Amino acid sequence: MKTKKRLTLLGSTGSIGDSTLDVVGRHPDRFAVYALAAHRNSEKLVAQCLKFRPDVAVVGDGDTAASVEAQLRAAGSLTHVTYGPQALLDVSKSAGCDTVVAAIVGAAGLAPTLAAARAGKRILLANKEALVMSGAIFMDAMRDSGATLLPVDSEHNAIFQCLPREVSRGDASLHGGVSKITLTASGGPFRTRDPATLVDVTPEEACKHPTWVMGRKISVDSATMMNKGLEVIEAHWLFGLPSERIDVLIHPQSVIHSLVSYADGSVLAQLGNPDMRTPIAHALAFPERVESGAGQLDLAQVASLSFETPDYERFPCLALAMQALATGGIASAALNAANEVAVDAFLARRIRFTDIALTVAAVLDALPNRSADSIDDVLEADAAARRAALEFIASRLSGRGENGAVQ
Repeated sequence: MKTKKRLTLLGSTGSIGDSTLDVVGRHPDRFAVYALAAHRNSEKLVAQCLKFRPDVAVVGDGDTAASVEAQLRAAGSLTHVTYGPQALLDVSKSAGCDTVVAAIVGAAGLAPTLAAARAGKRILLANKEALVMSGAIFMDAMRDSGATLLPVDSEHNAIFQCLPREVSRGDASLHGGVSKITLTASGGPFRTRDPATLVDVTPEEACKHPTWVMGRKISVDSATMMNKGLEVIEAHWLFGLPSERIDVLIHPQSVIHSLVSYADGSVLAQLGNPDMRTPIAHALAFPERVESGAGQLDLAQVASLSFETPDYERFPCLALAMQALATGGIASAALNAANEVAVDAFLARRIRFTDIALTVAAVLDALPNRSADSIDDVLEADAAARRAALEFIASRLSGRGENGAVQ
């Protein structure tokens, strides 16, 4: 009988958390949940704890912890409830788990994911910021500890599946005849919209993705295509390829999830319905394959697949991410931080949709670039970029008045 993989799921109440637990629930003989970590969604976390019976539940603050603990005790649950940043670090490196699913959105996921890497865990990476912010530091920690990194993002997981097994984790530029990789993108909800009208986009419109069901922040990132830019940076670190050998191709049907081109002219692509349970199941069971709950792809029903190159004038955030990767140093960390601040402001209706790219560009121009040799360098860059972004947003609002915000 196989030993069950024991999972710590960081970000259990988000869309990736939902999909992961759906797959886990289909295979109780293979997977057990050691810890679930959320922020403040106590009702959903309690329901997950009662179903999957983790040893530990982690939340963001003491009040949420007290609420979760009271509900669990009333239901007879023995799950230990704790809270705060240190608790996240503790469950990420605990001997109680062997696998960490890193699905916390944004910079908040960096520290626990890095802790899991340093502890030599098997990491299923859905938090792209860990590599965007601290790529070299993170990959060095993986190598030093002997940890295993399996990508969960549909695009990176697709590339992982299409690479030769001996280079699926490592430097693809040195082995296997790989000439380039291509990340596909749906183009989001504004792929064909007149760019002149994007200034009037509302948060509701930006969050209405045509093919994927995602959280609000990542939905906005998809609408600006910053998400694809962050994925390009992540792919650089995951697969060891320089930026000039990483392409982006818009593919509205979201059926081909990414491609790998080889020196002999061959191109391998991974196809499937747009369902995150497919890459999650692949990473959870790797190197085996298990049923994910996703439907089988029917190409006859899809009928046609279309492709186009991205328009950088329509999607300036994608160009900014490419610029940050080429610049190196702290630029990617600054890009990510400025984008997080700008997206939060847009969702709060304080700035316009088109101000997101303007904010990021202003921050990259304002901050002097330098090397990122330690996690402290990364965190300092993150903090400086957030301050600069808030100052730029304040100046925009001051210049146009509150009526300039999204109504």
